[in-house]
Amino acid sequence: MRVGWGFDAHQLDDHGPLLLGGVNVAHDVGAIATSDGDVALHALTDALLGAAALGDIGMHFPSSDPQWEGADSAIFVTRAVEMVAAARLKIAGVDITIITEEVRVAPHRDPMRKRISELLGVSSSLVSVKATTTDGLWFRSDKRGIAAAAVVSLEAAAS
Repeated sequence: MRVGWGFDAHQLDDHGPLLLGGVNVAHDVGAIATSDGDVALHALTDALLGAAALGDIGMHFPSSDPQWEGADSAIFVTRAVEMVAAARLKIAGVDITIITEEVRVAPHRDPMRKRISELLGVSSSLVSVKATTTDGLWFRSDKRGIAAAAVVSLEAAAS
């Protein structure tokens, strides 16, 4: 069994859309990022790569590379899944926590779980998506930030 952990955070601005877990979340803010700014998928990508000891998202998809400008973060997850499979590992479980002061995650939880399970090629029963706030302790004073942490369990693939 192998475990990987990932984390990502972005500032928010008044320009949408806001993507979380591969789902367009109806909100009046968007993430400031090189790609589409999906903190959940970025954290998931890092956790997948970390569990397989394959580096991190910045190593494989550097923000300095213009090809990732506005990129769909699903690409990062899909490529990380391919690398995990090439390392003869399979996904045993995923747990993602979205940290936000102003975006309601609960109404989008099931669509996120479905989309993430599709990207990973696993049952949605192996994917958990949760949310929390920091009770105003994180982010700038105007609370315009969003973050996500992800934990991934991998196990050896059957021969």
